[in-house]
Amino acid sequence: MNFETHQEVAVTAAKRAAGILQSRFGNISRIRKKAAEEIVTEADTESEKEIIAIIRSSFPGHGILSEECGMMNPSSEYRWIIDPLDGTVNFAHRVPIFCISIALTFNGEVVLGVVFNPLSGELFSAVSGKGAQLNGRPIKVSSVADISASLLVTGFAYNVNEIFNPVITRYGNCLKVAQGLRRLGSAALDLCYVACGRFEGFWEQNLKPWDTAAGCLIVAEAGGQVTTFSNQPFTVDHLEILATNGRVHGEMIELLKV
Repeated sequence: MNFETHQEVAVTAAKRAAGILQSRFGNISRIRKKAAEEIVTEADTESEKEIIAIIRSSFPGHGILSEECGMMNPSSEYRWIIDPLDGTVNFAHRVPIFCISIALTFNGEVVLGVVFNPLSGELFSAVSGKGAQLNGRPIKVSSVADISASLLVTGFAYNVNEIFNPVITRYGNCLKVAQGLRRLGSAALDLCYVACGRFEGFWEQNLKPWDTAAGCLIVAEAGGQVTTFSNQPFTVDHLEILATNGRVHGEMIELLKV
């Protein structure tokens, strides 16, 4: 199938939402907690409203799964998965590492992914079977084949205290052998940075579909490998994700065993 029109709509929605986030960056008046540690700002809700309006104007019958609004039209074979602001904690603290993530699934398979960083202007995108791009230019994962020469990235779930021991064990295993390890605070950007060769590997647990849907396709289309920690095929409803350049995947699987 041809998803060019869908991609154009996703890019338009991401860029329109980016204008909202840019105007709100450093200008937040309300921060509320959704859960014990999870927060949401008016930037999240305003960005999401804009994205949904643009998508529904072009595809009114499509399903939508978004972080703040939940599920709409669940019976549709098409489903848009939206994170209007991935990296809310960074955003709220004026740390310039956050993005908008928009994916489309068709009959449960991710077929389109767009991730846009409003401050850097970097637009990552992929359509199933057509490769991955950064600002219109093809990207590929890195060629590093040794974990000791790899730069890795991870994240910590909001409920990290409930899973503290395995999280720290995995972190320690990787820290001991990698060239370096980072924690940026945006899973969607972490995945895109694997896709364009900045990182060799990313892992995290207890993420949601809107955190991973677009980024996992972008990694795969850039030649990378995406699985669970136990090396099973990854789908957006899994709670564990490991994304690598493929060359260090086996070593990462061993490091994540606890």
